[in-house]
Amino acid sequence: MLNLILFGPPGAGKGTQADFLIEKFKLIHLSTGDLLRSQIAEGTKLGLEAKKFMDRGDLVPDEVVIGMIESKLASNKDANGFIFDGFPRTVAQAKALDELLNKNGTPVSGMLSLEVEKEELVNRLLNRGKISGRSDDQDVSIIENRIQVYHEKTSPLKDYYAAQNKQFSINGMGSIEEIAGRLSETVSAL
Repeated sequence: MLNLILFGPPGAGKGTQADFLIEKFKLIHLSTGDLLRSQIAEGTKLGLEAKKFMDRGDLVPDEVVIGMIESKLASNKDANGFIFDGFPRTVAQAKALDELLNKNGTPVSGMLSLEVEKEELVNRLLNRGKISGRSDDQDVSIIENRIQVYHEKTSPLKDYYAAQNKQFSINGMGSIEEIAGRLSETVSAL
């Protein structure tokens, strides 16, 4: 089973490249945001628990999110693998995910980290902001702060997966096709 974690700063092209990886390797997209929304909509026990936290403006505890991931894995036992989007974000979450996946005999295959120059990220996000209307993609200072927060928060995760020889830096500069080619080459070698 192929279990991939796709990382990259805002504007790195994670959404576009996740779609490519899902199609090429027949993976299931596991977005924690989508999971939370669907579990809440379905009124599941975990969804109702998560809603209590979200209604107060609090982060949903890791145990609840891991429970939702476990439920998604269990309902897709015949999957070729999963691509994790938005999780893990901390070393504690990475350890919890490892524990869950190892228990199922399906460890993380690799963490793919899209590396894009800051100037390019800012330009991509400003262009996306013109199309999407997202206010957080239209202000350079907000964009630069988001990029800085990403680097501060994910650096420990890169180190965590690098220590397991599972962290792969991918050049995220160039055309969508060129980046997809580099990702494909890396994943095929796992």
